[in-house]
Amino acid sequence: MTPRALTPVPRAVTGCLHLLTAGLLGLAAARALADGGPDALPAVLAAVATGAVYAAGPLLPSVGRSRAATALWLAVLTAAWLTLTVLTRDGVWLAFPLYFVELHLLSRRTGPAAVLATALAAAAGFARHQDAPGVAAVIGPLIGAGVAVATVVGYRALHQESERRRHLLGELVAARADLAAADHAAGVLAERERLAREIHDTLAQGLSSIQLLLRAAERALPGDPAAAQGHVRVAREAARDNLTEARRFVRALAPPVLDDLPLPGALERLCATSAERYGLPVRFTLSGDAVPLPAAYPPALVRVAQSALANAAQHARARSVEVTLSYMDTEVALDVVDDGVGFDPATAPPDGPQHGSPDGSSGGSPDGFGLTAMRARTAALGGTLTVESAPGRGTAVAVQLAVPHGTLPGPAGARGAVPVPAAAGGAVRP
Repeated sequence: MTPRALTPVPRAVTGCLHLLTAGLLGLAAARALADGGPDALPAVLAAVATGAVYAAGPLLPSVGRSRAATALWLAVLTAAWLTLTVLTRDGVWLAFPLYFVELHLLSRRTGPAAVLATALAAAAGFARHQDAPGVAAVIGPLIGAGVAVATVVGYRALHQESERRRHLLGELVAARADLAAADHAAGVLAERERLAREIHDTLAQGLSSIQLLLRAAERALPGDPAAAQGHVRVAREAARDNLTEARRFVRALAPPVLDDLPLPGALERLCATSAERYGLPVRFTLSGDAVPLPAAYPPALVRVAQSALANAAQHARARSVEVTLSYMDTEVALDVVDDGVGFDPATAPPDGPQHGSPDGSSGGSPDGFGLTAMRARTAALGGTLTVESAPGRGTAVAVQLAVPHGTLPGPAGARGAVPVPAAAGGAVRP
């Protein structure tokens, strides 16, 4: 029996079949010699010939690969076995391993037909050596053939099921790999978007304010050196703060404005630095009792306020800004209201700037990423961001973030407004 077969067979099964064939051939030869008689030597020679043909099968490269070569080898093997069966009745028992060889090498149509023919030949050979042939001479080989067919069919079914499961497992592994790649790609895109928001709300806004301050200093020269020096001083401080932002951004991407400060203190300091940087009066108001919030809320609210203040100063030409932080029963709210030129939200593009100049330009933020970044930050926390504006009537940016039940106490009376004076030198015009 050759391992190059239509249906793979474990080596242990193949080895057992080889041992069974060798044992039955040896038994037939030994019984023939023990019984003596004129057919003893021919029976031994037939047993040796059958064994030689059987052993040659695995050694022939074409057996199991070529139909013609396989059929020829089986025909020679069957002829040798029939000769042995005619010479000794012990050769009939070799029909059982021959069934498996035929079912293994032949197709699903030809195999059972060959097994039936072999079973009938075995029954005829068995009846030839009996004085009074009975039903057992026919039933025995047929039962053996049925067992062989059932065994091979069952094995093939198990093999097909195993192959199907292996294929499904391969598909599952591939699907998991694709899913992992998709998750990785989504994570990369989300991280890029987050980094873009961080850069826009920190480095880009800081550099833009430095540019405005230096432009104001340039306009003040040479007529007003003191004012120019003041603008340069504020620009130098803004550059220092921006460098601090950049270093912290590289280290941990956490807003430096929150260092060792609660959210109200961070917003109050942001308003003070913005007033000094932009020369714009900024007033901060705290409403309700400040309590701890989920860790992701304070950085997002500070960044939204930072972006809204930058837009109010650089694009809206505002004269003053009101920043209000409100702690309520079930939510925390941030409102940034300016009295600038305003715009029409209905006609603004989805990714357009928050404020527009009178000529329709976007001023210092031509990419219009500010409002998009604020919306993305708020949506990531499950909150809402509302922009209300009209030409000539200023702009109001409102953020509401829901707070888990029990985190906040009941509403308290508003604490006094904390006014932040404008920076020296007057308002800075873009």
